[in-house]
Amino acid sequence: MGSAVYYLAACALWVGLAAKLPALWRDRRDPFMRCLCAVVLFAGGCFALAAPPTLGAVNQLTGIPNAAAPLTYAVVTAYSAACLILVVQWRGGPPQRVRRDCHVWLLAYSTVIVLLVVLFAAGEAPVERRTDLDTYYATTPFIREMITLYLVAHMTAAVTTATLSWRWTRQVTGWTRRGLRSLAAGWLFNIAFGAAKLAAVAARWTGHDWDVLSTRVAPALVATASVLVTGGYLLPLLGPRLSSAVALIRLRPLFRLLVADDTRYTVSLSWRSAFDIDLHLIRRTTAIRDGLSRLALHLDNRVHATAHRQALADGADPMDADAIGTAAMVAVAATRHPPPRVPPNAGKGRVNTDQSHLVRLSRALRTSIVAAALRAGRTPENQQT
Repeated sequence: MGSAVYYLAACALWVGLAAKLPALWRDRRDPFMRCLCAVVLFAGGCFALAAPPTLGAVNQLTGIPNAAAPLTYAVVTAYSAACLILVVQWRGGPPQRVRRDCHVWLLAYSTVIVLLVVLFAAGEAPVERRTDLDTYYATTPFIREMITLYLVAHMTAAVTTATLSWRWTRQVTGWTRRGLRSLAAGWLFNIAFGAAKLAAVAARWTGHDWDVLSTRVAPALVATASVLVTGGYLLPLLGPRLSSAVALIRLRPLFRLLVADDTRYTVSLSWRSAFDIDLHLIRRTTAIRDGLSRLALHLDNRVHATAHRQALADGADPMDADAIGTAAMVAVAATRHPPPRVPPNAGKGRVNTDQSHLVRLSRALRTSIVAAALRAGRTPENQQT
């Protein structure tokens, strides 16, 4: 993996962190938000420090060959601890238990970081190795223990976090479940990364050369893991906004049909609210419901029935057929000027104004059946003939 890939990954993670800084400032007392930002910060640090040019620069600045090794291992260990604590905070539970678990993990991994520094200071690693230090010094006293300790600590965090995440997926739905699945997959890749590294180190203990596992396979595994883990934490935060944005776009045809010319719903929002997707969605949904209320007396069930039968005949499922029928009924009523008079025996149509149904209705407006209903001018008078 080239150095540019390391730096690009670090930059992508830190850009995501920068996007979360305003939220961190607003909720700086929220332990979950602090842990989330720490995870992204350390994840980017792992990539930036693991790049060979960075390793060389740290070694040169300190004047100590391989000084970058314990620093990198310490950041990886801090990242593992932050991920564990974040999952504990995210899962929640009795406050005392959450605080106790977080303190236990924090103390354990702080101890590991101290031991990494002590072991490096006690050992001897005079030859600078930027890409294969794990296997080159796999049999060197104290350095060997430092390498093993960092890998075991990382794999412990990986197994624990993957297990907790997978168990939790059974209790949640939606974006939270997607995020947890991504987390579980990411930590499985982290387990594979640790296993590859340990296998290469153990091979050196027995006189074999499996260095390719450490220098080529492991970096690819950890890169994939970092993407999945970071995505797992961000999906529950960004997913609902993405869903709102998609719903806002899909409601546009129905909005344009019913209320696009109403100046009450076209007034620009303030700059502070301009990027509030949820506010835009509420505004658009409210406008559509108001438009449907104004059409209520002119909706004809017979228009719905005709389009509904045609949709079923064309192979649509009952839910889509109902949406197409409703879309035809609304479109015919909305495009007649003045609205058609509905005879007393025609029956007034009703529209479900739940947001998910409105999205389905808006999408149905673009179907050929609705277009045919409009071209044929399916008014009650035409239906009778």
